Amino acid sequence: TVEGEWVDQLVGLDGVRADIAVVRTPDGHGRVELSTFHTPVATRIAPRAPMNTPGIPRLTFVVDAVDDVLDRLRAHGAELVGEVAQYGDIHQYCFVRGPDGIIIGLVEELR
Repeated sequence: TVEGEWVDQLVGLDGVRADIAVVRTPDGHGRVELSTFHTPVATRIAPRAPMNTPGIPRLTFVVDAVDDVLDRLRAHGAELVGEVAQYGDIHQYCFVRGPDGIIIGLVEELR
């Protein structure tokens, strides 16, 4: 379960409580994150739906430098969903919404 100020900042919502599971691909080179939000309750539907909307299209990539990739995506119309947030000394993370409403996560591994 994840919750707290860093998650609220990351997804741009208040009072987030969600369960997250990360599954590795058999070759060990990829990971898939599965999430379910318990709070807050979603109130809108896509394409401008908040992060906790069930079924919203979302994909996350591990990148070398979140800030650099964020700048490049913004130049093509992407909008930051919440804020760039840091989880301890492990990850820097953000979400952007592309022109078609799809949410892309960017994760920089700090260790």
